[in-house]
Amino acid sequence: MAKEFFGTDGIRGVPGTPPLDDATLYATGRSLGVYLKREHGAAHVLIGLDTRESGPHIASLLAAGLAQAGATVAFAGVITTPGVACLVRQGDFHAGVVISASHNPFQDNGVKLFSHAGMKFPDAVEEELEAGILKHRAEAPPKNSPPLAADESLDAEYLAFLRKRFIPGAKLNGFRIVLDCANGAAYKLGPELFRSVGADVVAMGASPDGRNINAACGSLHLEGLRKRVVAEKARLGVAFDGDADRALFVCESGRVVNGDGVLLAAARFLKSQNKLRGDRVVATSMSNLGLERVLARENIALARAAVGDRYVLEEMLRSGNVLGGEQSGHIIFLDDSPAGDGLLTAAKIASLVSMHGKIESLVEGLKDYPQLIVNVKVRAKPPLDTLPEVSRALAEVQSALGDNGRVVLRYSGTEQLARVMVEAEHEADVQRFSQSLANALRSSIGV
Repeated sequence: MAKEFFGTDGIRGVPGTPPLDDATLYATGRSLGVYLKREHGAAHVLIGLDTRESGPHIASLLAAGLAQAGATVAFAGVITTPGVACLVRQGDFHAGVVISASHNPFQDNGVKLFSHAGMKFPDAVEEELEAGILKHRAEAPPKNSPPLAADESLDAEYLAFLRKRFIPGAKLNGFRIVLDCANGAAYKLGPELFRSVGADVVAMGASPDGRNINAACGSLHLEGLRKRVVAEKARLGVAFDGDADRALFVCESGRVVNGDGVLLAAARFLKSQNKLRGDRVVATSMSNLGLERVLARENIALARAAVGDRYVLEEMLRSGNVLGGEQSGHIIFLDDSPAGDGLLTAAKIASLVSMHGKIESLVEGLKDYPQLIVNVKVRAKPPLDTLPEVSRALAEVQSALGDNGRVVLRYSGTEQLARVMVEAEHEADVQRFSQSLANALRSSIGV
């Protein structure tokens, strides 16, 4: 059943308009509270948010809905998405709520829900919650909900968890690291974590004003970090996104290492420790063919799940694998946490760099095939295989590429977009084939 409110990463939108209007947000809290009370006999819920100016109002509405359903609410204030998932999993909370739109600009926001296991709720539960939202949406939310007071002890608990996840043998004293915190949820936690283990931290994007989250900084805008790493003669640079569930890295030379490189470095280390269960890594359809081939040379299999961290995690749990993630830098170390966590990933990679030298050596042999992603604005999202012109163009491209490239066509789970990804040995083929597929989409369902 198609869901009306939940996408691949919770409920997303523009605050003040559906599904982030006051009535729907209040109903979301109410529906979650009712569900938890029925399932657990009680409902103790943790709420956290990123630095967007719309966050506190959304939090108060959700809390009011939860309270109306008899739930008790704890408030973490500004904290990362995986920080909430961690605290819910370790504490006595029945669920967690994160108010964030991740890497999107400040005008957007969203609501992400986590179960007591620290994982997103299954589709069936989200469908049940949607039914509750529709039922309660006609109820009037309170006019003046009091602001929530943050419990600062929750930050300390999360940081203690992270400090224990640095790899034994890592020496971070004096380790110069540049952190671009995207003016988001990691703006305080990131520098505090690395300073607490002795690192020499240079912080960027650590002055949020409610509107500058992800603005020309963070994991989508790496040029400033690349320059700063070189200028500071740092050992490593890390870029988080707005809610810090992902991390990308910059070498001493300014070279970028994305999630594929992180998966390779982590897989090599875990295999050397006999901890890479099944000698298998889970990625998505977006991971580069170069990653698959370098892993194969080292007798490590690469499984591909659908795009989205929930699908990566589902495959990891199904197959018993401990490492998975996305090219975007959303990495899951399942022995530590079921949530992709940018700060956790940064702790692991900084540990490896401190132990083994430059990050380039950790990803040696990784050759990226030229890859291009084209976003096409669409007016509707019918099944792609029902579009004759798109099907013809896809068949022609796949026939031309053979085994020397890949094509992925999919809809965005959070935006009204179709995404075209083409990967091939030659840049000219990538450009030509991606444009032919994008043109077919525009002709069929473009705006």
